[in-house]
Amino acid sequence: MNYTNLLEKQRSFFATQATKDISFRIQQLKRFKNSIQKNEKLLFEAIYKDFKKSDYETHITELSLIYHEIDLAIVKIKKWTKKKSITPSLANFPSRAYSIPEPLGNALIIGAWNYPYQLSLGPVVGAIAAGCTIILKPSEIAHHSAIAMEKIIKENFNDNYFKVILGAVPETTELLAHKFDTIFFTGSTTVGKIVYQAAAKHLTPVTLELGGKSPAIITEHCNIDMAAKRLVWSKFLNAGQTCIAPDYIMVAESIQSTLIEALIKYIKKFDYSIDNKNYTQIINQKNFDRLKQLMPQKKVIYGGDCIQNERIITPTLLDNITFDDSIMQEEIFGPLLPIITYKNIDSAIEDIKKIPQPLSCYLFTKNKKLRHKILRELSFGGGAINDAVMHITEIDLPFGGVGASGMGSYHGEAGFKAFSHYKSILQKPFWFEPNLKYAPYTKTKLSIIKKLLG
Repeated sequence: MNYTNLLEKQRSFFATQATKDISFRIQQLKRFKNSIQKNEKLLFEAIYKDFKKSDYETHITELSLIYHEIDLAIVKIKKWTKKKSITPSLANFPSRAYSIPEPLGNALIIGAWNYPYQLSLGPVVGAIAAGCTIILKPSEIAHHSAIAMEKIIKENFNDNYFKVILGAVPETTELLAHKFDTIFFTGSTTVGKIVYQAAAKHLTPVTLELGGKSPAIITEHCNIDMAAKRLVWSKFLNAGQTCIAPDYIMVAESIQSTLIEALIKYIKKFDYSIDNKNYTQIINQKNFDRLKQLMPQKKVIYGGDCIQNERIITPTLLDNITFDDSIMQEEIFGPLLPIITYKNIDSAIEDIKKIPQPLSCYLFTKNKKLRHKILRELSFGGGAINDAVMHITEIDLPFGGVGASGMGSYHGEAGFKAFSHYKSILQKPFWFEPNLKYAPYTKTKLSIIKKLLG
């Protein structure tokens, strides 16, 4: 495909000002939702071919979040697009001061494979609401899901407004060589750096949704049984292929054995399998082999079974793990859960600080003082207290990373802002103009300015 021609078509359409009309944006959001809803069967079948993911999990972890995003944008878009006024200073009396959101222009969105619909189509909601034109490049790794999305968008939107590009690294590389007005990327930190470098050549603003090793800190002051139940669900959802899954557990030494018993209890109770519609395959052979290599067999205390021909790794607990183990050197992105003990919370905090800031952090405690301490001392993208992963369902909460786990955020109004520029405007009348700023500069004028402005 000739990407230059496609970009020119989209820029020409954007120049017509059509996408800036609020009614147009609402119409496109409704069309977007309707196009997904009427093709749910296609989307379910495609993702099952990629992951063996059930309709139930696909709906609750992918489509429902997209629908929620769209519905919120439709309701809130008029508020989001209003001028934001501020009180001007005395230096500009009389005047008005405000900012006006405008679409950045032509947006490139590069999606991830682990939640192919949510992480590709979710950011599109913010781009439509902001008034951008869109080129979406879904991950080729979730191959069938990408084809399904391309078919749906092609049948419902004009290329000059919204186009899906299929392909792998060569296509993505070629796209990144062009100048976009904004780039939104979800994926690994390694590839995020490549995207950032490509964007820098054109001074293109980027939003990077990356990953990292997200800790779950379990203190003595918690309901261990409930903590285990919530941790097991959040970790083994999508077979651990979740960027905000708890990557490892930091547990107080005094409750280690009790927590392990509770974790095993719930793994058994939930009875993870594809037949039970609550488990998935590892996405491909490359990641299956990587996870097998990452698993220290001598430290497996539960699970650890690898079914090669089905690309299934059973929920696995690993004990006596230290930060020196190979499994702690990279994001796991699979159903392996390392357990590390700590003697005191200060040492746990120091250990967590030694590795890059994670996308998420989860603290399980009833201790208010300890909660404040963790939130004050640890830097991370977002997270939860006494739960895990569920913060992503709060669409009004900005979602994003910090440091190596990403930059910028989206969801709700944050998604609208990610694809917008805010023009700052000072508006003054002609009927009055003090002479304080004009020459000649006198001591009297300086005295008045100091009294008025400091």
